[in-house]
Amino acid sequence: MIETDLAAALLRLTLGVTMVAHGWNHAFGGGRLSGTARWFESIGIRPGRVHALLATVTELGAGVLLLAGLLNALATAAVVGTMVVALVANHLRNGFFIFRPGEGYEYVLMIILAACALAALGPGRWSVDHLVGLALDGPWGLLVAAGGGVGGLLLLAACWRPSRAPAETPSS
Repeated sequence: MIETDLAAALLRLTLGVTMVAHGWNHAFGGGRLSGTARWFESIGIRPGRVHALLATVTELGAGVLLLAGLLNALATAAVVGTMVVALVANHLRNGFFIFRPGEGYEYVLMIILAACALAALGPGRWSVDHLVGLALDGPWGLLVAAGGGVGGLLLLAACWRPSRAPAETPSS
């Protein structure tokens, strides 16, 4: 159906451009890759340089794959994985709204859910996946995308060591 193909193309375009822009900013924005690495270190993701490079390559790669409609389920898994890391390591503690101090989680949550929707929907007929006959959508596509989230949680379990605020001492 053309409506389904249009919806898939709009989701792919939106997520693809967003992820390319996000990865591009990590690599070439204000602080460049070294600034991204320092920021990762500051929120407890270590080693910062390795994770900055991993996040940048993942975001750029997933964005390009989504724009082409190639390996849709794996690209959405990469999006879900990177955004789960962002959600847990930085945004969750700041409340829902993005405009709150520290930036809330509404933005990354929407990206995660849009990627999951695209994984379930599939890339549509206007995609490389369709041209080569690769069909991994529906519950299986969603399961692959959700696996990206599990991967993000495992990465956090292995590499995220946020500094803990000192315990308050009772006043006399």
